[in-house]
Amino acid sequence: MNPSVPPARRSNTLSSSLGLGEKLFASSDERRFATAIEKGLDEVEAGLLSHMAFADEIADATSRYLLEAGGKRVRPVLALLTAQLGDGNNADVVIAAQAIEITHLASLYHDDVMDEAQLRRGVPSAQNVWGNSVAILTGDLLFARASKLVAGLGEEALMLQANTFERLCLGQLHETLGPKPDENPVEHYLQVLADKTGSLIATAAEIGVMFSNAPAEYTKPVREFGEKVGVAFQLIDDVIDLSAETGKTGKKAGTDLRSGVATLPLLYLRELALVDSDAAELLTRIERDVNANFYGEGDEAAIDAAVTELREHAVTKKTLDEARRWGREAVEALAPLPNGPVKKALTRFAEGIVERSN
Repeated sequence: MNPSVPPARRSNTLSSSLGLGEKLFASSDERRFATAIEKGLDEVEAGLLSHMAFADEIADATSRYLLEAGGKRVRPVLALLTAQLGDGNNADVVIAAQAIEITHLASLYHDDVMDEAQLRRGVPSAQNVWGNSVAILTGDLLFARASKLVAGLGEEALMLQANTFERLCLGQLHETLGPKPDENPVEHYLQVLADKTGSLIATAAEIGVMFSNAPAEYTKPVREFGEKVGVAFQLIDDVIDLSAETGKTGKKAGTDLRSGVATLPLLYLRELALVDSDAAELLTRIERDVNANFYGEGDEAAIDAAVTELREHAVTKKTLDEARRWGREAVEALAPLPNGPVKKALTRFAEGIVERSN
C-alpha cells in the first residue's frame, strides 16, 4: 500500500463512491450507520495487510501486489452493510469480510493468467511481472490463506466458502470451454457471470447476515440481491471495456475485444448479424482484425475504428439496459427487508454499480 494514503482515507473514498456519504444519510441514526461502515472498512483494510503478509520474501511481495494496487472493496462493503441487519460489525463479520476479499484477490491472479491480461488495476498483471507459474501459485496461496480465516468461523462458513469456490471454478471452466452447440451463447454467458462474479458477491452479502446474528429470513433476499448485483457489475464492465476514457479504466479501449474475449456487446452483435447486413459486416471486420492482431499482424487504426463503432452501436446500449435490468431486479429482491438505512444503502449500492464509469 502507498504509505502516503492511510487506510482511513481509502475507506472513506471507497464508501463515498458507493453512496455512503453524509448527503445520503440525513438523520443522526443514518449518520451513525455510515460511520459504522467506515469504521468497519478501516478494520477490514488493516486486517488485510496483516493476513496477507508472508514470512517468505517472494510470497509476501507477490501476494500483496494486487492488494496494494487498490480496488473498490465492493465485497467487504456489502458484508458490512448487511451486517447492520443484525448486531453490526463484530469480529466475525470483519474476519469473514477479509476472507471474502482475499478470495476475490486470489481469483484475479488466476483470471489474469487465463485471460492473458496485461493490466490489472492500472498496473502490469502479476504474470507479466513474475510469470504464469508464480501468479498461479500466488493465487493458490491466497485461497489457502482465506480458507484458514474461514476455518475459524465454523463448519457452516467452511461449507459456504467451499460452495462459492466451486462455483468460481465452474464459471471459469465454462467460460474457457464456451457454450455447447445447442446452448444459447447469451444465456451461457450470463450463467458464467453469475458463477464467476455473482456467487462471491452473493456470499459477501450472506456472511454479513450470518455472522451478525441477523434474522435468518434475510439470508435469501440479500443473497439474491448480491448475485444479481454481481451480474450487473460485470455487464457494466463489458460496457466500460469499450470506453474511450482509458485514463479512468487504466486499459486501452476494447481490451477484451482485442484479446478475443466475447463480452455481451459482441454476443448481441453476433445474434443481430444473422438478420442484419450492417451488423454482419461489422462483425466480420472485428473478427478479422482481432484475429490478425492475435498473430501480431493487426492494424491498430482498424481495430480502434471497430472498437469505436461497437461502442456506439445499439448492441452496447442493449448491454447497458441489460445491466440496469439486473440492477433493478437486485433492488426488488430487497422487498422483504425492513425499511431503513440498510435497505436504503443497499439500493444506493446497486445504483452505484450500474452508474460507475471505472
